[in-house]
Amino acid sequence: MRKSFLALWAHPVWLLWVPPAFWAGNLVLGRALGPVFPPVSLAVGRWVVALAALVPFVGLQAWRERALLARHWRLIAVCGAFGIAGYNALGYLALQTVPATSVAFLNSTLPLMVPLAAVVLGVERITWRTLAGIAISFIGVTWIVARGELASLVALRLGGGELLVLLAVSNYAVYSVLLRRKPAAISPLVFLAATMAAGLVVLMPFWILELARGARIPTDAASMGAVLYIGIFASLFAFILWSRCVATLGATVTGVSFHLVALFTALLAFLVLREPVRSFHVAGIALILLGFFVTTFRPARRPATASDPSPS
Repeated sequence: MRKSFLALWAHPVWLLWVPPAFWAGNLVLGRALGPVFPPVSLAVGRWVVALAALVPFVGLQAWRERALLARHWRLIAVCGAFGIAGYNALGYLALQTVPATSVAFLNSTLPLMVPLAAVVLGVERITWRTLAGIAISFIGVTWIVARGELASLVALRLGGGELLVLLAVSNYAVYSVLLRRKPAAISPLVFLAATMAAGLVVLMPFWILELARGARIPTDAASMGAVLYIGIFASLFAFILWSRCVATLGATVTGVSFHLVALFTALLAFLVLREPVRSFHVAGIALILLGFFVTTFRPARRPATASDPSPS
């Protein structure tokens, strides 16, 4: 068993499906807990569990790197605000009114929002191919938000649940771009622990306000078990495995697997929550995937021959 796991760890092509499966479970549980578990409280519980599980393994290393962490506290704080606090709290808030399947399909816009965020933050320049891919994907998002009826777009309000999902995904896109500025001297797990702590600090005022308004945290075994799953598997393990896949397989190959979240969520939501998969879901995700393909596809170059000019 140990040798099999080490083989997967060394060549993790078969691990690509694991983080999306964990994240799909998070969306389905977030939807199931929506009527009884306050969204900010669920986000706080998730990261408290994840941080508590991580600290024993990185605490000593974090102490050694404390000077580096203090020097880059602004980056850590912003990453915590967008990637830990904003993305998760807004996502759980949206799951109170939006089916898990729709949330998962809208989450599939992340690989296209990242380059858009990079342009806005001045990190990268956008190409016409990327712009075309984003436009196609946006049509797919619009079709899902409209639930297959363009006339319903007129009735959409800014506070709609689907728009909250898109706001949450844009938060994570900003976080993904900012991660590129992480100093190489700070170990990845130490940086993750620091951003978790920063995110919890950002969530604290909103959590206090939520509790002051009468929110109650369920303490039954099922709810606590769900929080443990989300904190350990959908947060900590998923990040570690995802990072390993990026390091060995590359960001592009690994990023494509993010779309498996929609597939797994649709399956789990149908089996557990009896949520149907509608035709507008299928059409919308097809357009989102087409936009992603247009953005990332690069035709293979023809091998140079004796008659070809030498590449510069």
